Amino acid sequence: MGKSWSGRNDLVLTLSHAHALALIRKMKAYFDHEKLNVYQVSLAFNEWVGEVLPSIEAKAAAKDQLDRAATSIPLNIAEGNGKFSRSDRARFFDVARGSTPESAASLDVLASRKLITTEQVDAVKEKLVQIVNTLMGLLKGLGYEFESGTALERDELILHSALSNSRSKRKSRK
Repeated sequence: MGKSWSGRNDLVLTLSHAHALALIRKMKAYFDHEKLNVYQVSLAFNEWVGEVLPSIEAKAAAKDQLDRAATSIPLNIAEGNGKFSRSDRARFFDVARGSTPESAASLDVLASRKLITTEQVDAVKEKLVQIVNTLMGLLKGLGYEFESGTALERDELILHSALSNSRSKRKSRK
């Protein structure tokens, strides 16, 4: 089932675990967005970011950008879920979706500067892919269709490609 939640640097968390995590924390859901698994996963990602950022001693713009991009994900999910019109909901869900590859890119920059490990990045990127996929599903559920080659699909492909590349590099080093 994965490692214990106390070892948060590897963020072993599935969408179903996010809901269980919310129950474990005894978070009472006051708003509808708090019931969304994608919101719970984005909070878990933010918790991980909150624990990793203080360990990065260097002053790095990517560190600050990661903090902003990661924070943007649950905030936009919450705001979008509170909107009544489909177009307003979709706009905020799309901003949250856009903040997800931005978070991934910030992690890449920090790893390239050796401020965090690629192992940390790999585990977290899998969760970012889950967030993107779920947000894409929410957008499609709102009636939005995406043609092949759109920016939305390219972002998703970039995340999958980056994850595959980093796994390949890790295997070649062994």
